[in-house]
Amino acid sequence: MELEQLKSQLAGFLKANAMQKFTAQNLSDGLRMTDEQGYKQVVNALNALERQGDIIVDDNGAFQHNEDAGYILGDFRSNDKGFGFVKYDETLPDIFVSPDNTKQAMQGDRVKVSIIKPSASADRGPEGKVEEIITHGFERIVGTFTLGSEAKNYIGELAISDKKAMNYQVLIDGNGLRPNDGQVIVAEVNQFPNAEKPRQMIASAVETIGYKDEPGMDILQIVYAKKVPHEFPQAVLDAAAKIPTDVLDEEWEGREDITDQTLVTIDGADTKDIDDAVVAWKMDNGNYHLGVHIADVSHYVKEGADIDVEAYNRGTSVYLTDRVIPMLPRNISNGIASLNPNVIRLAMSAEMEIDPRGNIVNHRLHTSVIKSHARMTYDAVNKILEGDVFVQDEYANLVPMFKTMGELHDILLNMRKSRGAIDFDAPEAQIIVDDEGKAVDIQLRERGTAERMIESFMLAANETVAEHFDQLKVPFLYRIHEVPDAERAKSFFEFAKALGHPVYGDPSKVTPAMLQQLMTDVEGKPEAQMIATMMLRAMKQAKYSPEPLGHFGLGASYYTHFTSPIRRYPDLTVHRLIKWYAQHGTGVAAQERYASHLGQIGQDTSQRERRAIDTERDVDALKKAEYMMDKVGLEFDGVVNSALKFGLFISLDNTVEGLVHISNLTDDYYEYDEKHAALIGRSSHRIFQIGQKVRIKVLRVNKEEKTVDFILVNPESAPTTELRVASKSGGSYGKAGGRNRQERRKKERRGQSEGPKLKHGQLDQKKGQKRDNKRNF
Repeated sequence: MELEQLKSQLAGFLKANAMQKFTAQNLSDGLRMTDEQGYKQVVNALNALERQGDIIVDDNGAFQHNEDAGYILGDFRSNDKGFGFVKYDETLPDIFVSPDNTKQAMQGDRVKVSIIKPSASADRGPEGKVEEIITHGFERIVGTFTLGSEAKNYIGELAISDKKAMNYQVLIDGNGLRPNDGQVIVAEVNQFPNAEKPRQMIASAVETIGYKDEPGMDILQIVYAKKVPHEFPQAVLDAAAKIPTDVLDEEWEGREDITDQTLVTIDGADTKDIDDAVVAWKMDNGNYHLGVHIADVSHYVKEGADIDVEAYNRGTSVYLTDRVIPMLPRNISNGIASLNPNVIRLAMSAEMEIDPRGNIVNHRLHTSVIKSHARMTYDAVNKILEGDVFVQDEYANLVPMFKTMGELHDILLNMRKSRGAIDFDAPEAQIIVDDEGKAVDIQLRERGTAERMIESFMLAANETVAEHFDQLKVPFLYRIHEVPDAERAKSFFEFAKALGHPVYGDPSKVTPAMLQQLMTDVEGKPEAQMIATMMLRAMKQAKYSPEPLGHFGLGASYYTHFTSPIRRYPDLTVHRLIKWYAQHGTGVAAQERYASHLGQIGQDTSQRERRAIDTERDVDALKKAEYMMDKVGLEFDGVVNSALKFGLFISLDNTVEGLVHISNLTDDYYEYDEKHAALIGRSSHRIFQIGQKVRIKVLRVNKEEKTVDFILVNPESAPTTELRVASKSGGSYGKAGGRNRQERRKKERRGQSEGPKLKHGQLDQKKGQKRDNKRNF
């Protein structure tokens, strides 16, 4: 049965029986879809209906009609001008909400919206009205307390550290703690903005964090503001303390002993939570054996226990400049679950046989007992592969295996290229801080063969596990990256064609190979970075889902996350699923155990992953701004990262990003050409667009707002273009634009048209839209 037809039947039945709850098994029996494949179809349809908000599922996995069906639930994103947008589906344009219809919703509020005007086009969202604020994004807010008079029982005010709430006045009442002037506090909001006081909140101080200028307080404010759990409850620490520090004799039972295999771990020099070990050898038949052995975290973190509940709440470890906020207590992540050298550890093993073309022709998944024979670093393995005789002598017994691994990596890499996998190898920065937590340097991380080799092996294991369970037709948790929607693909195709690099193929049926070919065609050319950036922005965000939709960016038909259970909850879930099916089979009864929960796990862990990414980006932006504070007045080379109506975002070689505001483009009057994502001078015809090299001077830095402002040193050196941009009244002007504006108005009064107006499209860029490639996949 087709998915949409099945969804319609299920939604209609549940609506007709709105007061009752049904399990997936009940519904499957009722539809007489009782075999394993039919049951999985029912589960997929129910998960899709739940994501749409048509049905809800309780803690016991029973489904029921959602009485709020007909309304749309989403997350509100505010704009300083009073209007906002509601994001409710990653594949659809956001809902626009006018200032009169926001119900004073704030950034991050979960809202219920009604549609008052449908979409005008495929790339424009509908207009809606906020009917109810379900949860507030700022129930607790973080900021610096300023002492004030106690008039009307208000003891002071709070300066909020979050940029999206800086314009709100927060009065602190006397019903909570009484902090000192200059302390960073957490306040609980008692009164949110309303129609009478749309820019005011009243709150009570509930926690003091420290003083604003204390080392590390800047990062801690972001952690609190993003609601990242960072202190383990005592019950979790107590439970973790009871876990043995060594593998017990009875824990070997039922596991394969492979301690004699020459497994090694390969990580960064500062890595303490080591969750993967690898081994490889050439087989007699000419194929390769690849073993990827992952820490068996699920053995120690039991489902539903205090440690598990906290891990689910965290979702992932968060890696900040001077600290890691782990998903699991450190005696687990750095201790019994870490694959430290020369100690016995429990593992989940994926053993693969790979032919010389990169095809995985055989595999086994099983539990094991392992021992890492060496704790290798990327640097050491890179030197071995590069032929450094001194390092080769140090690890003489392992050198042949590393050379075999290098061969296998080349095979796997070529296989991925042949199927069209897209390699977005953007530079990654490492921010160096001193003992006080102050940013003192920014260094680019080098990715050598060893880093790429481990990536190849982890990808192979993840694909193998995903395909194994997809072929079994059982409920499972996948990592998916969907095909770009046709409108975005079409806009990107038009953008590439306008630059003289057409994409060959149908944008409604875009494939990874089409985009890979484009990247091959522009490799080494000035516009390569520009095209790569716009291509990435046209893509969807990877996420977790029970539906096996494949991974577009990797060109993989099957993909999951299996390899990092110490730091990612989805991997922990995947390990549990592997064990569950191994112990209970793949019949309908076994499938029922997880079927109704995987959709929610996918949604929650995807959301918590985004929270971690946002936190990491905010901390990076803060520390990069801090690093640039003493660079005001200095000049640097940079590259245009985004061209927008209000200016240019410029990336420096060290990955610091700053804005050249339109008001500081004083040499001409600049207009935005959406089709080419460029700013073009009206008189000089100078053009600025993504990927273009420029020279800038640091104008100002604001650490609190995490912003850096630049000015162009020599705008007159920019290339010129024959392109002309149609002007809109009320547009943005540089300081030199006044005379041009007057001339334009005279022309308008004389009826001299300046060309058709450009419409807003999917490739409009916003500040902060840059994606983290590594975390996105």
